[in-house]
Amino acid sequence: MIDALIWFVSQVGLGFWHIAYAVSHPELWLNWSDKEALIRFIYYGGSTEFFFAVFDIFLLVTLAGLLFRPFMWGCVRVLEGFANVVGRTAAWAGLIMVGQQILVVFLQSIFRLGEITISPLGIGFTQSVGWYAEGLKLWNAAVVALCVAYAFVQGSHVRVDLVYAAIGHRAKRAVDMFGALFFMIPVAVLTWMYSWFFLWRHLITPKVSASDQLEMMLRKSRIVKWNVETIGFSPDGFNAYFLFKILILCFVALVFIQAVAFFYRSFLEFVEGEESAGKYLDIDTLGAGEEAYEGTH
Repeated sequence: MIDALIWFVSQVGLGFWHIAYAVSHPELWLNWSDKEALIRFIYYGGSTEFFFAVFDIFLLVTLAGLLFRPFMWGCVRVLEGFANVVGRTAAWAGLIMVGQQILVVFLQSIFRLGEITISPLGIGFTQSVGWYAEGLKLWNAAVVALCVAYAFVQGSHVRVDLVYAAIGHRAKRAVDMFGALFFMIPVAVLTWMYSWFFLWRHLITPKVSASDQLEMMLRKSRIVKWNVETIGFSPDGFNAYFLFKILILCFVALVFIQAVAFFYRSFLEFVEGEESAGKYLDIDTLGAGEEAYEGTH
């Protein structure tokens, strides 16, 4: 137990050193023309070092928020605002998906075309109708992955309520803090660490994994080359499935960010009382006279 505590404290301390070293030596992990820098970026992106660097930033921001409460409210507004901007923008993917589906149906079923060419700014892009049909899944995935935090901010997520509605304001906020800190954040962290290497296994060769040590990966750097996944489920089908892996990471990052924002908001509403519930919350509205229909769409 003592050894684990010493290890944890030492890793928290090293996290600050890793942040300073990474910021002062960006060429060691951002210069991807150097294969060793690429390998360092891959390794540290899903490592315990990266976790403790993020954890240290969380500790500093939380401490600053405890000392100066308006700063914590500012963090809540920025993080929730970010989730809203990303979600409201990504929601347009649903309209693109519908338009693309209509295009595919008309061109394939009525005009019997086998290919579709799109030429924005004179740049031709030609793919089979089957490619566009399978590509609909990408727009659907974008809505799910990028709108998850937005839906949480808006209160549109599904909740199974057993005792929550019957308890008081501060008890609810305590439950929210516990859930954000011990459920949302740990699940997001674990999912990130495995999804990170899952992505890179489909971008480079030789393949990497979460169990690889840095020294072993650096030895592999001499033979590392880009090998972006371009295999579809059908010969002329959608072949950019690596984008789904990127969306998984975006999904996890947004969940983590929203978990932090939710923890801060719950803490502030717990401290300031019931009158602070929903403070600065940017909720979508259908407009004046449509209040009865809000929350049902």
